[in-house]
Amino acid sequence: MTSQSDDRSLIRLTGWIYFPLAFIARLPFAMMVVGVLTLVASSTGSVALAGLTSAAVGLGVVTAGPVVGDLVDRHGQRAVLTPIGIVNGILLALFPMVVLADAPAPLLLLAGVLIGLSAPQSAALSRARLIALVARLGSIGRSNTLSRVMAYESAADETAFVIGPVLVGLAAALVAPWAPIAIAAGLSLVFVTAFALHPSATVADAARHSSTSRAPFRAVMTRPILVLVAATFGVGLFFGATLTSLTAFTQERGIGDMAGLLYGVMGVGSAVLALAVMLLPSRFALRWRWIVFGGVVLVAAGGYALASDVPVVTVMLCLAGVGVGPTLVTLFSLAGERSPAGRSATTMTLLGSAVTLAQATASAVTGWVAEALSASAAMTLPLVAAAIVLLLGGANLIGERRAADAGRLAYA
Repeated sequence: MTSQSDDRSLIRLTGWIYFPLAFIARLPFAMMVVGVLTLVASSTGSVALAGLTSAAVGLGVVTAGPVVGDLVDRHGQRAVLTPIGIVNGILLALFPMVVLADAPAPLLLLAGVLIGLSAPQSAALSRARLIALVARLGSIGRSNTLSRVMAYESAADETAFVIGPVLVGLAAALVAPWAPIAIAAGLSLVFVTAFALHPSATVADAARHSSTSRAPFRAVMTRPILVLVAATFGVGLFFGATLTSLTAFTQERGIGDMAGLLYGVMGVGSAVLALAVMLLPSRFALRWRWIVFGGVVLVAAGGYALASDVPVVTVMLCLAGVGVGPTLVTLFSLAGERSPAGRSATTMTLLGSAVTLAQATASAVTGWVAEALSASAAMTLPLVAAAIVLLLGGANLIGERRAADAGRLAYA
């Protein structure tokens, strides 16, 4: 009963409109890399250039992410996110004009960097906002509420990653390759701005100011948090390598516009399983969830690497979704528990930036492999990414045991 009461208290702090608003506000971020990849590949015919442009977006995101997180922790979300949403919407609106004007590759890459620098990291900031609000609840049941919040946020991310590619695929197929970027521009201008101005931002800022003093930035750069950043980077590598290799796979078969829709298949299972994580017993510790569900992703990636037809690829993508959703929930739940005082926004934007940078980097590398070798060769790269995530899960397990033995840290 206490936990349910805490959940209702949280909703009283946010209001019901917060959750659909925060969800729509993360769609531009989810559509950027896929939209840029689709538009550039369609307009130039080069998967490699499209991957490089996506990587440029990721470079901008990872450069700005820690800075944005630090500014938010210092000045609050409303003051920082409002101008970012407006600038990003304008840059996205201009990008199709740059591409369709046959701009040279350096200009495309510069445009990608600017889009990434202004990326509205609504998902990371929503997590930080809700963490601050959960901290205002009673201590009894707070941990369970935080776990459910992280499960919801990861499921919302996964659903956005489903809807984002699906919107890109549908808009590109039914309208034109530039349409997904135009949609993302409108969403950024309207919904990111509305999310930034929502009253919950003020409530969260008040909770942040009333908490303990803010830890220094170096407190974020510690092994327990960096291993999470590295693991989310691995998940991003998996996303980027899967999407780009899938694009090459479908282009070889003359169904290139279906890549986004097929990629969305993975996200369906991922979103459902991310929500289901909240039903798992607390004795199934986060460190073991990382190992178990990371193993599922590894098995699925192995099957995907060996697949040669659309039905088998579809099955493997569904299986990958079963593993990757709970893995993301686990990583962000651990990040929520390990965030230093007053540094939740910094921590969450680091993890969010890691996913996007890795996705874009993997897109560039996988695009080059697909063109230089083959789509089949590119389809082995998600297996490498899945192995990285699982290996880091083992490193986290060893680190937790050593810390527990030393009596220095308490982990979930």
